[in-house]
Amino acid sequence: MAISAAGYEIGRLDAVEREELAKKLTPEERYVLLDHGTERPFCGTLLNNKKKGTYVCRLCNLPLFSSDSKFDSGTGWPSFFAPVDLEHITYIEDVSYGMRRIEIRCRRCDGHLGHMFPDGPPPTGHRYCLNSLSMDFVEDVKPDEA
Repeated sequence: MAISAAGYEIGRLDAVEREELAKKLTPEERYVLLDHGTERPFCGTLLNNKKKGTYVCRLCNLPLFSSDSKFDSGTGWPSFFAPVDLEHITYIEDVSYGMRRIEIRCRRCDGHLGHMFPDGPPPTGHRYCLNSLSMDFVEDVKPDEA
């Protein structure tokens, strides 16, 4: 069993486990997560989310990004400068559409999340550009609100 530095199981799901989880996805979510699609800019439900919490993989719930690393890139997609744990992301060179980019996928389920670009803010200089359809948001709850 592979465990990340952040304490999460990151071993790859097998095809049967992945397909079982995928049964809960809408056709649009399947298109983005499983077929490596992209949602239209400025349409994602998480783009303007300002709440404190964690963005998790919609397919397998692995924590991906904290609201503390979210910033407004002006691109039309939720953007972050760093993941919760570098081990939670798989980086793949993408040379489609005449561009050279780095595709990012969930380490555990291999779901397509978006792309990483070298034009983000400090401290990393990275911009992780995500599809809202690839993520769910888990809001931080204060002890007195539970």
